[in-house]
Amino acid sequence: MNNSGKTKIVVVGAGNVGEAIAYTLMVREQATEVVMVDLNEARAKGAALDVFHGAGFHCPVRVKQGGYEECADADIIIVTAGIARKPGQTRLELAKTNVSIIKSVTESIMKYAENPLIIVVSNPADILTMEVQKVSGLPAQRVIGSGTSLDTARFRCNISEPLNADVEDVQAYILGEHGDSQVPVWSSATIAGLPLDEYLKQTGKELDRAEISEHTKTGGAEVIELKGATFYGVAMAVSAIVESILKNSGAILPVAHVLDDSFDNWSGIAFSLPCRIGGQGIQGVLRVPMNEEEKAAMDNSAKILKDFWAQVNE
Repeated sequence: MNNSGKTKIVVVGAGNVGEAIAYTLMVREQATEVVMVDLNEARAKGAALDVFHGAGFHCPVRVKQGGYEECADADIIIVTAGIARKPGQTRLELAKTNVSIIKSVTESIMKYAENPLIIVVSNPADILTMEVQKVSGLPAQRVIGSGTSLDTARFRCNISEPLNADVEDVQAYILGEHGDSQVPVWSSATIAGLPLDEYLKQTGKELDRAEISEHTKTGGAEVIELKGATFYGVAMAVSAIVESILKNSGAILPVAHVLDDSFDNWSGIAFSLPCRIGGQGIQGVLRVPMNEEEKAAMDNSAKILKDFWAQVNE
């Protein structure tokens, strides 16, 4: 990170997600300059102007449209580019299209940036995190996928609501794939520091774990069905990652990066685990205690991602 007191963040992709991220960065005063890059320059300029006008009521953040040359001195580059899944389009077809887009985006970034720190938000997030790391040649720790950070936030909300508990007292993870094979880690969940089972025993509350797990997995699809897209939740998730980097806080967040050989059969894929995040990216990975069923589900999730990655690259 630079020591000038100024922070520059480039957001590649000026669609709903990119615009929501730019707005959130401005409102939370996380940058002194936000640059929006998109092939549709008019869309990027309009989005930048809209957010910038709001800064007049809030804080002196410069928001503008620009090109990839802006990546040269960026502290963080956030990639949201890609297309949404169309009716009748398979997940594999979408992945192949977006991999092609992200390959071009990454090459454009690396043309100007030296050793950048990249956050990948575009979907399918795990696959595209792998593509960015492969094309860029960057250390895996500097290519961070948003992973299951939003899924985990949904999980915590879905647990807190029926218990009438403060969501900040709920600690529980969704790990593995950001997708259908995601794994809810119930066995290590806590409420206000108490193991979940102990909390339920003391309060006399009950939880439908299967229903909560399913509701968490389908949460994004539910929002898309109701309003056409999701963008505010992911913007807050990305903002949390940005904050950990800029403050060099060492916060633990469930994000994805390409795992090394020490992770055995999980190695070689971008897979969400609790990661310590600081100024240089991912500083370490925690291994959450799991029961045998959860471990098996994580192995299955890893296999699904590996198989999918192989199909995308056929």
